[in-house]
Amino acid sequence: MDLDLAQVRAFLATAEHRHFRRAAEELALTQQALSKRIARLEQGLGERLLERGAGGVELTAAGARFLEPARAALAAANAAVEAVRGTVRPVRLDVWGHLFAPLRTVRQVVDDPAAHGPAPVEVGLGRDLPSAAGALLRGEVDAGFGRRYPLGEGRDGALAHRLVRLEPVDAVLGPDHPLAGADALRPTDLRHGRLLLPAALDRLDFLQRFAERFGVAGVVVEANLGVEHFLPRLRDVPDGFTLVPAEVPLPPGVRAVPLVDPTPLYAWSLIWPRERPHPGVAELLRGFVEVGRRHRWLEYRPGRDWLPEADQGELPDRP
Repeated sequence: MDLDLAQVRAFLATAEHRHFRRAAEELALTQQALSKRIARLEQGLGERLLERGAGGVELTAAGARFLEPARAALAAANAAVEAVRGTVRPVRLDVWGHLFAPLRTVRQVVDDPAAHGPAPVEVGLGRDLPSAAGALLRGEVDAGFGRRYPLGEGRDGALAHRLVRLEPVDAVLGPDHPLAGADALRPTDLRHGRLLLPAALDRLDFLQRFAERFGVAGVVVEANLGVEHFLPRLRDVPDGFTLVPAEVPLPPGVRAVPLVDPTPLYAWSLIWPRERPHPGVAELLRGFVEVGRRHRWLEYRPGRDWLPEADQGELPDRP
């Protein structure tokens, strides 16, 4: 049979998310359209690839065998198009974690003419790490920048990564918060407040780990209507706070207070496909490393700073 790449893409998105709705959202399809594409693919192959159940979606034995060749087929199709065009295609870089303003860091690297190679960088906005990982594995983007955490389900082994920046994090408070006048706060000082979130806590790995480590029990989940809407909401929650890197611009009426003893650090990583990476990714990584060296982006002192244990294992070896 001749593979229909739209059907292959639908299968891969569903296999990576293990969820029809999330896969459909990522591909900008209805769930019905997504299901039809997968059904046609299964009909053509004569094998069931996915098992649909109340708890989600699982690969069948045939689906597990098809997964890596399907990724390779999609990547080969993308490479064929690029070969015909005969031009240096931009490195497509997706960023996520918009509350923490990832473009501030990316801009410092991309705008530095000595920091990356001849391939231009084309930046897009991803929703979250799982969506970015799916786009990477399907060859739709070449690299991703944001907070990385284990994804499991075979995706971790297919993606390479490098931690490139650690950023001190401040507490952001409204004017009526009882601690708004402090010059500095310990993380434990916030344990009786309410942590405002732009999404459910289980989707915000760093904030979840912070809440667990420092005993913050109260959380308030806000509608994710963008940073411009989310941060001003602190003015209306007298005991509310959130966390952002110290360099993030803030709207009027809220205050950032440095956190000390320890200072939490937010980890940013670059990730890319382990197989057949775009040649410009290596140059882009060298750019992050060089700019980071000049600005001391990876400075970490265990007695002064707090870094989630999983992130500590990502620190590059020191000379």
